[in-house]
Amino acid sequence: MDNPRPEKVAVVEEVREHFSEANAAILTEYRGLTVKDLAGLRRLLRSNGGEYKIYKNTLVALAARQSGLADLEPLLEGPTAIAFVTGDAAAVAKTLRDYSRTNPLLVIKGGVLGDRVIGSPETAALADLPSREVLLAQLAGAIAAPMQQMAGLLQALPRNLAYGLAALRDKLESEGPSSAAAPDGAPATEPDAAATEPDAAATDTADDEAADEAAESTDQESTETE
Repeated sequence: MDNPRPEKVAVVEEVREHFSEANAAILTEYRGLTVKDLAGLRRLLRSNGGEYKIYKNTLVALAARQSGLADLEPLLEGPTAIAFVTGDAAAVAKTLRDYSRTNPLLVIKGGVLGDRVIGSPETAALADLPSREVLLAQLAGAIAAPMQQMAGLLQALPRNLAYGLAALRDKLESEGPSSAAAPDGAPATEPDAAATEPDAAATDTADDEAADEAAESTDQESTETE
């Protein structure tokens, strides 16, 4: 624009800032909707993090070029309103889609996601995505599942240990004290040394008696010889 008026410059700057700060922007055609219809749609979008704005197409096209979104210009035909998204882009797209089902005068033309211009089919696909809350819940569930399995294993350890100790106790009791005192194949008890070795005093007495008997026998033999 040659020598633009200050108010137009301000509008272009405002739109450019919206493109820069928003997570996404969805363009719609609102031909035939009443002021009341637009006010109701604005409230619905605001509750999901969307701000519904109407600007002149020529000013939006200039702001888009300054923002590196020149591919957006073909969508700027007819009365156009833009839903700038600072919250959940899927939730805003879903709100617009649901509203257009009951109000066919609202037409979703496409938009901007990040720094990329998307068409109407891609915008419709965006509306089919789960909401941010659902995705977070699914992520939390995926993280919690292994932790629940780990908790189950930790709870089973002492229980299994108790079962094992009880089984070992029952086995030992059924085999009796001798089997419990010695391993398989080994004698139950060590032989008592005092029981297996001969008594020293008894051995000495027996030896003395044998010696006396031998001495008496020798004396008798000597007497008979004389």
